[in-house]
Amino acid sequence: MFHLPLPAHDANAGSGDDNLGRLPEWDLTDLYESPDAPALKRDMDWLEKACADFAADYEGKLADLDAAGMLDCLKRDEKISNIAGRIMSFAVLRYQQQTTDGDRAKFLSDCQEKVTTYTTPLVFFTLELNRLEEDALNALYEASAELARYKPVLDRIRAMKPYQLSDELEKFLHDMGVVGDAWERLFDETISGLSFTVDGEELGIESTLNLLTDQDRSQREAAARELARVFGANIRTFARVHNTSAKEKEVIDRWRGMPTPQTGRHLSNDVEPEVVEALRDAVVNAYPKLSHRYYDLKRKWLGLDVMQVWDRNAPLPIEDKKIMDWTSARDIVMEAYSAFDPRMGELAEPFFSKGWIDAGVKPGKAPGAFAHPTVTDVHPYVMLNYLGKPRDVMTLAHELGHGVHQVLAAGQGELLANTPLTLAETASVFGEMLTFRKMLEKAATDTERKVLLAGKVEDMINTVVRQIAFYDFECKLHDARRGGELTPNDINALWMSVQAESLGPAFEFMDGYETFWAYIPHFVHSPFYVYAYAFGDGLVNALYAVYEESPEGFEDKYFDMLKAGGSKHHKALLEPFGLDASDPAFWDKGLSMISRLIDELEAMED
Repeated sequence: MFHLPLPAHDANAGSGDDNLGRLPEWDLTDLYESPDAPALKRDMDWLEKACADFAADYEGKLADLDAAGMLDCLKRDEKISNIAGRIMSFAVLRYQQQTTDGDRAKFLSDCQEKVTTYTTPLVFFTLELNRLEEDALNALYEASAELARYKPVLDRIRAMKPYQLSDELEKFLHDMGVVGDAWERLFDETISGLSFTVDGEELGIESTLNLLTDQDRSQREAAARELARVFGANIRTFARVHNTSAKEKEVIDRWRGMPTPQTGRHLSNDVEPEVVEALRDAVVNAYPKLSHRYYDLKRKWLGLDVMQVWDRNAPLPIEDKKIMDWTSARDIVMEAYSAFDPRMGELAEPFFSKGWIDAGVKPGKAPGAFAHPTVTDVHPYVMLNYLGKPRDVMTLAHELGHGVHQVLAAGQGELLANTPLTLAETASVFGEMLTFRKMLEKAATDTERKVLLAGKVEDMINTVVRQIAFYDFECKLHDARRGGELTPNDINALWMSVQAESLGPAFEFMDGYETFWAYIPHFVHSPFYVYAYAFGDGLVNALYAVYEESPEGFEDKYFDMLKAGGSKHHKALLEPFGLDASDPAFWDKGLSMISRLIDELEAMED
């Protein structure tokens, strides 16, 4: 059951920028001193022996274990997950810092292959667990409260029981996992290695995408057209990666008897398909009163008859062009976190002071941002590509929320700390909301307030509307791939089929925009991940409404929810707040918060 976790003074100040100040870099020595550190070799050797010993001691014998024996078995498995997770976290984080570095890529690949080989003997564990009778397991839980604590993780494993293959086939698929990983790496290395030329300057993808938020419309257009040119020149590679990964998923799903391409994601998220469909339907039905209405307002603000795709994230003409340096960004996020609860500020502070954040934009660095939980006896690491825009401040607040959540959940231990994706976005989006409210509170003028409100609405639309459109695109892509190979034009057409519907009549779409599916990493790394963002935003909007209505005791309930990690189902976690995600009205409540912010913006026009 090997589990690997998913990808003031700054202790390790690194890359500098005249406008941004000193930006922090990771200090990965809390994992290992270096790739050739004796501790890493020791752990790799330990892992090889521990996996072999585990298989020798337990294979074919799980049904004979008493409660104490099963508890010991789980604790040994948890230790294996911890050591393997530490090794892979170190390899992955080093690689993400510079994906174009051959030595780092080789080190990651070598670690993946060794860990996969060593852990292959563990495949029997989940297979045998799923053959145990429910009554027998319940009897073991009754005999040991400490063992019963692991019931949620065993329940999630046993949810796969109907889709389990033979022991031999499961081992084969485990071994073949490194092949699928190679396609992910091809995607990462291709994206990181792309070069874009705008106004004679050579840029990476992050800096080019950042130009889409430039005040100068000609700069935005130049960036959009250059993105389209480079994506178009590489579209065959991206189409091959998507065709291959979707086909691999289709084959595995077919052998397992999965009823839909989304089933595996719903199972891993511990969420019912009907809950996700209720979310999806609520958002799609709300397109006219959310994105369509907002973008029509924005079209007027920009003085345009029709918007182009390079206007979607354009700053407002009234917006201050100043860049927020790193110290200012850190201070506003820390103030917002601490104002909610001092404990939250205390949990966030080490990220800044102890080298847990890598913030600068550097050649070869992976694009985007993430918080990696590593393992429960170390700490998370946050990656950013910080360029000083207001959205970058919100990204810092977002990823720091993940980090705080991961620190709080670590007490659950390796097997129960990981939160299903649907709830994993809760603390991150809540952190954004706190930071937004703090910035709104400090707004000195109506103009500043309007800019902040518009920015928040855009972020929410990007988190809810855009991600559900992404989800619909993936659903169409995987369904179409089941019918045969997809050409780049086929995939382009699927992409465009969801864009106009979600963005609305305010937009025209330039030639080349049809290739913009190519750079979204979630489609390759985590199929159907994207609905978790919309789930998290809707959940947080509902949570924040509860906080505003009944603040007494909210903080303690909120911390309890984060500390629970993956030990409880979403129904149990939301019950103390009087919320239920399976109620269709729940999603309308969350979406109505976005609608009210747009109401406020419309009122400012009068």
